[in-house]
Amino acid sequence: MTTEQATQITALLRSGRVINIGGRPVSVPPAIAQSTTHDRTHAIKLAFAFVAIYLIWGSTYLAIRYAVETIPPLVTAAVRHSIAGSIMFAWAWMRGFRPTRQHWISGFIVGGLFFLVGHGTLHWAEQYVGSGLAALLIATEPMFIVALAWMVGQQKITLFSMLGLIVGMGGVAILTGTEVTKGSSLLGLLAVLLGSFSWAAGVVISPKVKLPADALGRTALPTLCGAAMLLIAAGLTGEFQATHWASISLRSLLGLAYLITFGSLVAFTSYTWLLQQCPPALVATHTYANPVVAVLLGWLLASEPLTLRLVLASVAILGAIVLIRRGEHTSAAPVCAGD
Repeated sequence: MTTEQATQITALLRSGRVINIGGRPVSVPPAIAQSTTHDRTHAIKLAFAFVAIYLIWGSTYLAIRYAVETIPPLVTAAVRHSIAGSIMFAWAWMRGFRPTRQHWISGFIVGGLFFLVGHGTLHWAEQYVGSGLAALLIATEPMFIVALAWMVGQQKITLFSMLGLIVGMGGVAILTGTEVTKGSSLLGLLAVLLGSFSWAAGVVISPKVKLPADALGRTALPTLCGAAMLLIAAGLTGEFQATHWASISLRSLLGLAYLITFGSLVAFTSYTWLLQQCPPALVATHTYANPVVAVLLGWLLASEPLTLRLVLASVAILGAIVLIRRGEHTSAAPVCAGD
């Protein structure tokens, strides 16, 4: 083989038109080579997206705890969603998204449930409740969804769903009972449960309102509307006036920056994209991972107690989610599609 021939084969290998099998260059049709590269790239995208909703969303509970140490909770949530919502909305606008009046109305309804109540109560409660405990209580969301969907006639209660609700309530009872006896804030615990209930109501109501069909616009609009209501709430409660801007710690600023960049932009965008690529039941598996990540991070980085009762309650709540998912009737196989 001449030097020129070796150079040509090397160029073909790099172009993907020739692959190396058993030490020998083999010609591959361009379509197959491109398909192989596309599948590999798509698999990498899927992996990163699932890492985002598994690990990043699980870590946001600790980031919230750090942020609200020196920044009032409603101010934290308002700034977080204002910046993230504005960036996503501008991105959607540049892609041609133009919301209608009905879209704005729906955005305020869903944004109020998701962000004003859902995230507002969570940010407030983490002044009094540990980040791992908050994540476990938020994990009750699928239970509220099943109960609300049954009440409005969207879903039937199966045996597995009923068992899941019973086991989940037992887990919540273990958590709230032990924490109250330790002197923790009952109001904080109830606030987290209220936030979980509100988010579940948003999930149930979302299909009934006219949100945008555009995936990014569908995420950006409720976020921006929720941010506007959080800003008003922070002003009405006097949090802006009570904020000591010069006393905000670096840890709180880093926590807020993490929530904006990773918690809202990266994770929410990944979540929206995954819903277009995979069955919702597969995407919803982040519900199992988030509390585990939050509890472990709270224990490792914030010295939050990891007691036997907390572990038992975690097993009960996660077991309840498994039962509820089992009770859901899904026709789609859990396989992700290509781009």
